Amino acid sequence: METEIRIPVGPQHPAFKEPINFLLSVVGKRVVQVQLRIGYNHRGIEKAAESRNYHQTLELVERICGICPVCHSLAFSQGIERLFKIEAPPRAQYIRTVMAELERLHSHSLWMGFLMHILGFEAAFMYLWRDREIVLNLYEKITGNRVHHSLNTLGGVRRDFTPSMINAITQGIKALKTRIEHYQTVFQREPTVIKRTRGVGILPKEDALHRYAVGPVLRASGIQKDMRKDLPYAAYNDLTFKVITQQGCDVEARLYVRINEMFESIHIIEHCLDQLPSGALTVKAPQRPSKGEAHSRVEASRGELFHFILSNGQAYPFRFKVRTPTLANFSSLQTMLSNAHLADVPMIISSIDPCVACCDRVQIVDIEEGQTQVWSGSDLRKYALQWYQS
Repeated sequence: METEIRIPVGPQHPAFKEPINFLLSVVGKRVVQVQLRIGYNHRGIEKAAESRNYHQTLELVERICGICPVCHSLAFSQGIERLFKIEAPPRAQYIRTVMAELERLHSHSLWMGFLMHILGFEAAFMYLWRDREIVLNLYEKITGNRVHHSLNTLGGVRRDFTPSMINAITQGIKALKTRIEHYQTVFQREPTVIKRTRGVGILPKEDALHRYAVGPVLRASGIQKDMRKDLPYAAYNDLTFKVITQQGCDVEARLYVRINEMFESIHIIEHCLDQLPSGALTVKAPQRPSKGEAHSRVEASRGELFHFILSNGQAYPFRFKVRTPTLANFSSLQTMLSNAHLADVPMIISSIDPCVACCDRVQIVDIEEGQTQVWSGSDLRKYALQWYQS
């Protein structure tokens, strides 16, 4: 009988750019048990928001993730606009939608390139990261920045689309669509891609629901759930698009969900530009909201992003909580890695498109009980409300 060996992977590991730890129990070449440990990286953004006004916090939330700054600023803006009881003008809503879909194109291109890098398909990695420059160049033309854009503001957007920008976006996504079609054909024919992704990292539909998976991870297990359809925001209620699903429940299914989502993103952008309304970009936002709470949910490239804001009527958020899609998807890795080959572990972990820096958590120590707990969003909401009401 083979001996069970425990192998720590991380928090310092060449395969990971961010600190996270997986303690793998391995028998032979198979993983039989997984223990996941997070919390090595805590930047305190949620706490820092309590000492900044709402406009300053908007700049802060963009720094939660360098890949999803538009979605974070959009989620926060929508939540605060509900507290302020204002609504961004239609033109601003369409601009927000275009920027969110450009961000999805960029994020999926970056992820696919990284997946090919783990596969050893270095040529595909280099070409994919070259083509993501198309979106980065569009970011720079629209906002002046390639990473953090500061486009969303409370009550609308800061910058308009000029005719030259619209033309650049149209030409850029047209070129990108041709490239995506080429990569899709290559991946469908390349034996190495098929063998390393098909049947690897299985997450059955029941387990995806039980583990509360979100985004492409959930949709690759055949579950049609997307905040853009389920709870439409920005201009999505005016648009016609498909929610992409796959039935494979494996790494290959997650790859093709993202590829097909890129085609849908291009369709959404074209639709928005064709019917872009005229009018104002912003409405005036007050300095202080009334007492209350608000939450905002958007479909980021990795899945559902949740922002919760609690106001006590002052110029600063009383409590601010973020649940990122990576945090929701971490639990699914325990199912995906179970009975997997040790060599497939990096591939499976990367298939959820993890962003460890996004998982900014709050610890609350009960001095009387002497216990430390990591609170979920719902628990923290109850705790914050009790504190606020007292």
